[in-house]
Amino acid sequence: MTSGTGNPAFAAILEAIRRGLGAGAAPPVTVTGAGALPSAYPVSDLAAASVAAAGLALAELMETRFGRQPGVTVDRRLAAFWFARSLHPRGWALPPPWDPVAGDYRAADGWIRLHTNAPHHRDAALAVLGTAPEREAVAGAVAEWRADELEAAVVAAGGCAAAMRTAAAWAAHPQGAAVAAEPLVAWEAGGAGESGLTEARPDRPLASLRVLDLTRVLAGPVATRFLAGFGATVLRLDPPGWEEPGVVPETTLGKACARLDLTDPAGRARFEGLLATADVLVHGYRPDALARLGLDAAARARLRPGLIDVSLDAYGWTGPWRGRRGFDSLVQMSSGLAEAGMVRAGADTPVPLPVQALDHATGYLMAAACLHGLARRLATGHGATARLSLARTAALLAAAPAPLPEEAPAAPGRADFAEALEPTGWGPALRLRPPLALDGVPVAWDRPAGPLGAAAPAW
Repeated sequence: MTSGTGNPAFAAILEAIRRGLGAGAAPPVTVTGAGALPSAYPVSDLAAASVAAAGLALAELMETRFGRQPGVTVDRRLAAFWFARSLHPRGWALPPPWDPVAGDYRAADGWIRLHTNAPHHRDAALAVLGTAPEREAVAGAVAEWRADELEAAVVAAGGCAAAMRTAAAWAAHPQGAAVAAEPLVAWEAGGAGESGLTEARPDRPLASLRVLDLTRVLAGPVATRFLAGFGATVLRLDPPGWEEPGVVPETTLGKACARLDLTDPAGRARFEGLLATADVLVHGYRPDALARLGLDAAARARLRPGLIDVSLDAYGWTGPWRGRRGFDSLVQMSSGLAEAGMVRAGADTPVPLPVQALDHATGYLMAAACLHGLARRLATGHGATARLSLARTAALLAAAPAPLPEEAPAAPGRADFAEALEPTGWGPALRLRPPLALDGVPVAWDRPAGPLGAAAPAW
């Protein structure tokens, strides 16, 4: 089928994304793959539409650069699988994705989710609750609290938590109202600068593109993984000591990963040198975090005139929660998605989306924003900034037409994976075939996935 026929949710989501990107009506997209992830929301359509949006953005960049726009095909089934995990180890195992304390707990008046994967976030929650890091003890302590009061206390202590709200409660909440008023992608024009892509080729359209990646966990790393698949040189920078073992094998494909302390003068100087020679900066720090280091948007634009500067946060860029720490699973609780899943399933506990769809979809939207920014820079000589958020992507999904009745997709078989094993930094693994195909433009990553800090902070 194509984007205009057969599936109203896919078409509606793709058109909404195109409007957010400032693009025109979507050209035809060929969509293949049967089955949909079971959910109260059209998650498989969100997956396919966000992948399609990134593919169309690349096709349009190629038209600007080479005068030819390749056709775009998305495998909806594979896109949904990539929203879960694309890497399947052989002879070794991925670490558990969640800290033992992380999860949903029944409070005195409802439900709350604690996100404790980072040690300092876990310590903050445990300090508020006054308990040992044992799930039964945490559950007993949470039961004594009202959900919204515990949420506020954990956040004030530097932790991450979200009370479960209904969609109506979120719409009435000051932050929900602020997010609803925000665009899907907030654009600002940048200054004049070099257009880049001097060594790009029709079969490797992002060759020579330098992407500086200051993102964590899923959304941002998904964006830069996509860019690396078409030839971009991606350098990911993490602070000393930072680890995210549950997702690094999934997200470092195609990237050089280095460590750099931006609070150290020498590290800051090295970063400024890297930024001055970058084409794209992708970052996921909370609003104003870089500004506190003297690296606000104006400083970044001075260091690299014409920069394509794409950023995200969890809860939006306006409103009282604009600086709140957050993750996909927490935004699902806050925005009503988990409560709607519970109601539809007739369950007595929160039912989140079947995958962390807000993270993955926002990642592909960020990649699309990078590519649209590059096309604008080629056409006008000016850079651009773009801001996205998980909460605004949640609103995109919530507004989509209800999913059509479909069977669940067939589980991945050997034919769904690349023929060759990927020699990751932990051992061999099978990687799913890409869910996107552009005519005459192969997807290929130049590096296997590897651990954080394995490379030097240099291009």
